[in-house]
Amino acid sequence: MNKIILIIKREFLTRVRKRTFIIGTILFPLLYLGLIFGTGYIADKSKEDLSVAVIDKSGYFTEAALAKLNQDDTLNKLTLVNVPEDILRDRYDSLGYNGYVVIPATLDWRKGLDSLSFNTNKTYGIGATVPVERKLNRLWDEIKNDSLGIDAGKKTILATSKINLKILNIKNRAADSQSATIIGYVCGFLMYLILLLYGSQVMMGVTEEKTNRIAEVVVSSVKPFQLMVGKIIGIGMVALTQFLIWIACIFIIYNAGRFGGQQGGMLTNTVESIQRVFTSVNILLVVCCFIFYMLAGFFFYSSLYAAIGSAINEDMREAQSLSFPITMLVIFSIMLMTPAISNPSSPLAVWTSIIPFSSPIVMMARVPFGVPNTVPIWQLALSMALLIGGFMLTTWFAARIYRTGILMYGKKPSWKEMMKWAFRK
Repeated sequence: MNKIILIIKREFLTRVRKRTFIIGTILFPLLYLGLIFGTGYIADKSKEDLSVAVIDKSGYFTEAALAKLNQDDTLNKLTLVNVPEDILRDRYDSLGYNGYVVIPATLDWRKGLDSLSFNTNKTYGIGATVPVERKLNRLWDEIKNDSLGIDAGKKTILATSKINLKILNIKNRAADSQSATIIGYVCGFLMYLILLLYGSQVMMGVTEEKTNRIAEVVVSSVKPFQLMVGKIIGIGMVALTQFLIWIACIFIIYNAGRFGGQQGGMLTNTVESIQRVFTSVNILLVVCCFIFYMLAGFFFYSSLYAAIGSAINEDMREAQSLSFPITMLVIFSIMLMTPAISNPSSPLAVWTSIIPFSSPIVMMARVPFGVPNTVPIWQLALSMALLIGGFMLTTWFAARIYRTGILMYGKKPSWKEMMKWAFRK
């Protein structure tokens, strides 16, 4: 046991003292926040601002109506032009327009508006003309209301009288399916990154020690099983430390934003949204479950990655081919996350959240929706028990491969040969 503790200490201290760990721990949350806010800012600033000429053959669209529409929304200006269509087709660009729309003479407000075309020589994205379409529909609604004799007061009632349907959990009124969906996606993707990132670190660490002949020296003092377990636990503690630091940063930002809002009323909509997300789910349960599934899932996969690392020689291309089946299990799990979030009580979501290879990701996508309402306690307990049994089995399996592979050099072993190592007496 003392030897395992020494190996754990060495693995942990070696990695947390590296610049990559410090930079990743500090900068990753900042980069992630920057990505969220920066993407929204760039998307807002890069919106298409089209100038559209309108040829109206129906007589419904007037200059005054278009001018009022452009005054309310200055982007995507619509201009009524009195130019023949064949001339405008060749000259719209030189006249300063991005394209033109022709309103047909057959247009009748009683029969509805047919599909119109935005004529242009340039290829735009699918969403580029959506604001133009929205403005034309606003004007078309005004035309229909005026034709029906609907006054301004009734127009306001028609515009504001809408039904918004939201999901309300009668047992837990604080629950919010939208917030649960957001947290489910965040937990699932974060678990996916941790399993792949730190699992590959275990594999690369074992391979590095083997190729540098360090393992030969170490196994003369400790058993291969002790070396493997110490390495896995040490790197797992690194992952847990990094996660807890990120949780602390989120907690500080959350409380700083709340304090700032109370003191100066400067709380931004973004911070308010984050606070609503946190308060609408059982965040303590989510964090505790995440820590369990992160550690148990890490032990489950990292033991397999360690076995692969022990079988790799100096050619790193062997790592890609041998680790491909394990990586595909993680990728398959993240693919199952989306249908599980869409319907967290479906048979697919239930069983994939119980099976050990997919439960770390899928169960963490379901837990934010509520325990025991959406996720019964028996499902959560069974999932945890099977995952514990799963990583004990994979650790035993990997240890038997590790004890042979760590001292084996030469040709690349096949999975069939590695199976023989595992079941050799």
